[in-house]
Amino acid sequence: MTSGEIVRVEILVSGRVQGVGFRRFARNAAERLGIESNPINLRDGRVFVIAEGRREAVELYINELRKGPMFAHVEDVDVTLREALGNVYDSYSYK
Repeated sequence: MTSGEIVRVEILVSGRVQGVGFRRFARNAAERLGIESNPINLRDGRVFVIAEGRREAVELYINELRKGPMFAHVEDVDVTLREALGNVYDSYSYK
């Protein structure tokens, strides 16, 4: 990967991440870092996030998600690298 390369990641965040403003936190962090992000709550209590942007910004974003908002307790962040599609609202591969 080159430093300015556009990457897409799928992220599963586990822990106390629903009902604590985690999706809003994730959207705000993405906006601040200049990347596209689409976090959604899963039925099993995790949050699934698709994000695309410059590699450096996405790496910073993942670090932000590891921290989470004040009342969250992030236990695990599982990241899968995918091919960039140019739209985080297209084709969820997680069901």
